[in-house]
Amino acid sequence: MLFLFVVGLIYELNTQNSNVKSIFGNKQPQVTPSPQATISLTNSPTQAEMSLGDKILVEDKNNDRKTAGIKAFAKRDFSSAVNQLQSYIKANRKDPEALIYLNNARIGNSKSHTIAVAAPLGQSGQSIDTANEIMRGVAQAQDEVNQAGGIKGIPLKVMIANDSNNSQVATEVANILAKNLSVLGVVGHFNSDATIAAGEVYQKNQLLAISPTSTAVKISGFGNYIFRTVPSDKLAGQALANYTTAQLGFKRIAVFFNSTSSYSKSLKNEFTDALNQKGAKITAEFDFASSTFKANDNVKQAINQGAEAITLLPDAESLDRALQVAGVNQNQLPLLGGDSPYQIKTLEIGKQNVEGMVLAVPWHRKANAQAEFTQNADRLWGADVNWRTAMAYDATKALIAALQQNPTRSGVQQALSSPNFSAKGASGVVNFLQTGDRNAPIQLVKILRDDNSRSGTGYDFVPL
Repeated sequence: MLFLFVVGLIYELNTQNSNVKSIFGNKQPQVTPSPQATISLTNSPTQAEMSLGDKILVEDKNNDRKTAGIKAFAKRDFSSAVNQLQSYIKANRKDPEALIYLNNARIGNSKSHTIAVAAPLGQSGQSIDTANEIMRGVAQAQDEVNQAGGIKGIPLKVMIANDSNNSQVATEVANILAKNLSVLGVVGHFNSDATIAAGEVYQKNQLLAISPTSTAVKISGFGNYIFRTVPSDKLAGQALANYTTAQLGFKRIAVFFNSTSSYSKSLKNEFTDALNQKGAKITAEFDFASSTFKANDNVKQAINQGAEAITLLPDAESLDRALQVAGVNQNQLPLLGGDSPYQIKTLEIGKQNVEGMVLAVPWHRKANAQAEFTQNADRLWGADVNWRTAMAYDATKALIAALQQNPTRSGVQQALSSPNFSAKGASGVVNFLQTGDRNAPIQLVKILRDDNSRSGTGYDFVPL
């Protein structure tokens, strides 16, 4: 009986876009079941980690109004949910989860197109910061399109899914989203391992996913339903190698990486290949995941083996060890790195030990200060946004443009696969190669001291 009940709810979910009055009318729509009802009845361990607005996935100490809004949403009292969330956001502008729920509450049960964002809402503050950065890009794009009248008059609804920055959980999330036929596309996942694991599910079930942050080369050509708005590690590796040899004039480099991370291994391999092509080489390799890793000993070994610079290529999980290396190095050797260390934690903990470090990232606010996206982001969030927000915005804008052409799963895939496809994004035109990759430039940034820093740490990432 329970099985038949759940099937019945799934049927209601897949027919939710019935002839109800649009959000853009003045009348509050009648209350009918919405997608999260099905999610709530699953026995999956991820069931409590998905929400259209009936659960708080990002806790906040000062969230009484947010909690009230979520409770109202769960009761389908969308008018009260809107009022409570609007009041909360006035004092908490940086909260993208609240803005997504607000826009979903405004839609209520009116006809809508639904996409999901899979974010790494783990237990650590660092993971939650990253998730918020990604969700800000999605929230901003959703807010803009709905404020402008929707997708041919139909608003965009966003479901938030927590993959806990874990490949197994990402697979579970992907399976749930794939079975939810109202979900027409996914923005995610964060790390390359999660994207690869979930990508197998999306590809099998023909649900298109666009990762804003996964850069591993393995994702290139992974499947015709898997895309990304961030350049691959091949381009980042080449940019770092070019800077190392052409600008610094170095030929002997020590590299630190995490052998358990697809991203870290991928970037290390691409950087190594690019160096070799320029007559330079890796003189020493050190694995953050090794049981023999010791920052003090490894830095000494790198220096003794003639390294002229250290390249730190941690993933999110090994960033702390990378900062240990920077602390031991104390600017003895110049530091370089990929996009993972581009976060405030690097500035807060690294301070003078990371001053002068050069990173390869997809986008920087200062280099795009006059862009429409940047100006709108400043007004919306009241704070600087980074490359993760920009790439997530681009992924969402790409899905919106595809939905305008054909709001079905196969239609979205066909639109993005077309050589004529383009969407206006934070970093210019968004389009894709046949491999699902985006041929976009890499921006090098340098950590510089600034007593009036925008980050508030005394240091900033500054574009070169």
